Amino acid sequence: MNSTLASTAKNTTAFAAQAAISFGAALFAMLVAIYFMEADPWIKGFLALGTLYLTTSTFTLAKVVRDMQEDSTVVHRLDQARLDKMLAQHDPYKSA
Repeated sequence: MNSTLASTAKNTTAFAAQAAISFGAALFAMLVAIYFMEADPWIKGFLALGTLYLTTSTFTLAKVVRDMQEDSTVVHRLDQARLDKMLAQHDPYKSA
């Protein structure tokens, strides 16, 4: 079995572009709404920081979920087992 071939579903370019545009539009709309909201500056600042924190947390969560999914694939586990075996058998003091 060739471990370099992984059968994963690939997103189309159109879907990736739509997701990026949708994200940008939502973030922009939220920040514009906060800017034009009739409230004290500290309230606007608090909401803006909350929006940015939520945005960065979303990226982090998406990366963690993706990494957990990749780590659970059989191909990755087989590659990791092979690497662990090679490292266990390696003797750094053995002459080449």
